[in-house]
Amino acid sequence: MEVESFENEEVAKLLNDWFVSIKVDREERPDVDKVYMTYVSAMYGGGGWPLSVFLSPNLKPLMGGTYFPPDDQYGRPGFKTILRKVKDAWETKRDALEQTGNVVIEQLRDALSAKASSQDVPNDLAARYVDQCVEKLASSYDPKFGGFGSAPKFPRPVEDCIMLYKFRKHLEARQESEAQNIMKMVTRTLQCMARGGVHDHIGGGFHRYSVDECWHVPHFEKMLYDQGQIANVYLDTFVITGDEYYSSVARDILDYLRRDMIGEEGEIFSAEDADSAEYEGARKKEGSFYVWTSKEIEDTLGENTELFKNHYYVKSSGNCDLSGMSDPHNEFSGKNVLIERKPGSLIASKFGKSVDEYSQILGDCRQKLFDVRSKRPRPHLDDKVIVSWNGLAISAFARASQILKSGPPGTKYYFPITGCDPVEYLQVAEKAANFIKDKLYDASSKRLHHSYRNGPAKAPGFLDDYAFLINGLLDLFEYGGKIEWLLWAVQLQVIQASENILVEFLDVTFHAHCIIFCHNYKHSQDELFLDKEGGAYFNTPGEDPSVLLRVKEDYDGAEPSGNSMAAINMIRLSSIFDGAKSEGYKRNVEHLLAVFETRLRELGIALPLMCCAADMLSVPSRKQVVLVGDKGSAEFRNMVAAAFSSYDPNRTVIQIDPKNTEEMAFWESNNANIAQMALGSPTEKPAVAHVCQEFKCSPPVTSPGSLRELLNKTVAAAGSSV
Repeated sequence: MEVESFENEEVAKLLNDWFVSIKVDREERPDVDKVYMTYVSAMYGGGGWPLSVFLSPNLKPLMGGTYFPPDDQYGRPGFKTILRKVKDAWETKRDALEQTGNVVIEQLRDALSAKASSQDVPNDLAARYVDQCVEKLASSYDPKFGGFGSAPKFPRPVEDCIMLYKFRKHLEARQESEAQNIMKMVTRTLQCMARGGVHDHIGGGFHRYSVDECWHVPHFEKMLYDQGQIANVYLDTFVITGDEYYSSVARDILDYLRRDMIGEEGEIFSAEDADSAEYEGARKKEGSFYVWTSKEIEDTLGENTELFKNHYYVKSSGNCDLSGMSDPHNEFSGKNVLIERKPGSLIASKFGKSVDEYSQILGDCRQKLFDVRSKRPRPHLDDKVIVSWNGLAISAFARASQILKSGPPGTKYYFPITGCDPVEYLQVAEKAANFIKDKLYDASSKRLHHSYRNGPAKAPGFLDDYAFLINGLLDLFEYGGKIEWLLWAVQLQVIQASENILVEFLDVTFHAHCIIFCHNYKHSQDELFLDKEGGAYFNTPGEDPSVLLRVKEDYDGAEPSGNSMAAINMIRLSSIFDGAKSEGYKRNVEHLLAVFETRLRELGIALPLMCCAADMLSVPSRKQVVLVGDKGSAEFRNMVAAAFSSYDPNRTVIQIDPKNTEEMAFWESNNANIAQMALGSPTEKPAVAHVCQEFKCSPPVTSPGSLRELLNKTVAAAGSSV
């Protein structure tokens, strides 16, 4: 519509004569978008973008829709027809239109502010939520091309998350056949995604979605929220399988972000557009930056042309012919979207090459094409910095810094993968977190802004900003070991143990112990968004009267819902703190889940991450791995890597240096058991690991190998008790 209607002079005249036109960036104001998308979905049975909504002067919706062609066609009224009809209706039926808008908003307000009928969800239902969601996903699995559902195919990482979660549950129950069936679905999906055109083979990272069933021709936009979540799924799959293929894809994504999406101060940008010009001055087209003619490849690669064309299914006539949905309007005639259709080992053998030599040639070819592509007009870079999406990326970078250490030494990487030391990923995560703290967090009011571009935007932080950032900070704490990130996460969340509880914590900025009253944090997640009586979190603070709805979002879609992420955050925090603080977090989660009990029971496939949260809460005791020693020593660093060498979503890792008086003061105030472990560990050892679960701790171990063995044994032990 941007080109068809909003650059059309006739449309412009109608808009300017009859309407006040307001363009809303839904990424900058998701609260405004949510109100009117909810209205359109409720009134017309479906939503989507572009979204056009007609409002009264008091901002109540009168009518709306998604895509409208400029003129009447495809059995749909054209945008010009819609404009005329809305004008006529406003002049002849104004009162009725406004009344309808008022009634719909009130009905939506009641429906979307659900309250819990009880304070918790029975534990026996939690496992059922996971099972029902996994069964539903499995029934929609595409065994030929991977993924769940049909075209268009969107990467929806929360689906893989719950499948991997259920894989772990099967292992603990010693149901190995069932576990392997799940892994086949996940690995097939991830392989098809990585080999398809939805993956940018030349520059790294993933496009938004595939228009066809075979992950081939994408909508070429690249979104930050996809990159962080997809990288985490590949990292988890690498930990489970030990297959370097998955760690390489994770590196591919993270290296793309480091190269193209990070600013000078460490901020991570939001997106790259789908459209760009084929040459300077030309009209922008979808995918121009990413597609290739056969001749362009021949001119660039010389003697390696045939090898490359075989590997990536490049054809003189163009290759967007794998599905009737790939290019129905012949937009990519003569163009190729790179896709791997055959195993590289087979093509290597055909060309008489070893796999290593073949991989090196492909890497060199990708580098040459990257250099050529870099001279093309680039898609527009959306350099907004959005807190929630940065939180997702911070999580992936932090986790990669330890998980990737499990790879065998001497692994070779090929362009666009850099093969950097994983510790560099931790530095990226810390720098991004520091940018948010410096530029998007008001230290005096303790409040987040939502986004930044040449300064903080006026929009306040929303639930997703708080929840996703807290998740990233908890990963920074667990994987990086610095307690400052835990302290900030706690400050953003606030412990809801009681009305007047005191939280003693280390103020890392001034290196002094501070006593903070919880009720002073009026701009924490709990104070801004929590429905203390009804349970769960609203998506907005509710301070702006022009935003007509406060919604308790539960849908885990392209991004997790803020409520799902918040539930998991509080479960993680409950395993770090003891006593009333721990119980306060758990009670909040119980109340939150009770709000969505009907949705969890009847439509769990829409809430896969919340299903996981419900099961996590039902686990009698989350596993704690407490690592004690000199954090700067090689022995301690190796022990940390060992702690993350297995997949366990119900595990918390805590790193402590008993010689650090400030750290010890924090633990003595907030978890005496952990403080005692640190004080009681052998002082002559540079690294000691304690593994605790269900209020019992194993004898401490002092080598990475012993820790790996112990963590693997706990899976078998869990299975033997079933």
